[in-house]
Amino acid sequence: MPTFTTTDGVRLHYEDEGTGRPVVLVAGFCAPLQSWELQRRALAAAGLRTVGFDRRSHGRSESPAHGQRLSRHGADLHELLVTLDLDDAVLVGGSQGASAIWACYDLFGPDRVGAVVTIDQTPRMINGDGWEHGFYGLTTANVGTFFAAGIPDTGRGRREPRTAGIAKVAEALGGLPAFADPRTPERRALLQSHAEQDWRDVIARMEVPSLFIAGRDSQLWPCEHASAAAAANPLASVVTLEDCGHAANLDQPDATNAAILEFLG
Repeated sequence: MPTFTTTDGVRLHYEDEGTGRPVVLVAGFCAPLQSWELQRRALAAAGLRTVGFDRRSHGRSESPAHGQRLSRHGADLHELLVTLDLDDAVLVGGSQGASAIWACYDLFGPDRVGAVVTIDQTPRMINGDGWEHGFYGLTTANVGTFFAAGIPDTGRGRREPRTAGIAKVAEALGGLPAFADPRTPERRALLQSHAEQDWRDVIARMEVPSLFIAGRDSQLWPCEHASAAAAANPLASVVTLEDCGHAANLDQPDATNAAILEFLG
């Protein structure tokens, strides 16, 4: 199991396969790198090098009490790029994984990064002050307690279970990937950090092409977040997937893969 150790002493797990332009897959809150299996196969078939990355407190990586903030997760991602000597990398992040990518770019700019793909992650979770594309019901008044019991059911968006996509992943892996417990102190601290961020200024000054993929029927926020964020940067483009909830790589894996490959092509 390949790992590297961060500058603050945490061992992180990754998987590195193939040749060609590197694509780094960064999973969302509590999701392991194996949740990208359907994307990994499509990217590998297209001749791309795929690097799956378990963030700290996720998958097979260590889960320390320290560093459970998005800025540190962004630094971890950059250290992975340096460790593997990746240049012109395509960073693909789903949900909170997208925020880790924006944190990385905020700290290090386009160093080693050639393009960015984010999958159904609003750049600002909090609604208000002219921004109404955040997490349903989250405001400045309740941000301190909103996620105290985990991620609430908003009652919005797609209600059907993601059985088809999950079944495909399980078949590809020979079993279901293990998702982390969101209730641990480490992950609750990380979720709070996630809730308080606003990445719009980072997106506006990004100097590499970026693709925003949104689920039309996301359970967490309006799909218009993607167009609103992309409008600030002429290098940004948007794809909104129909009949798709928040976890686009599981709800609509084929459409997600096609959007990524078309963007890279």
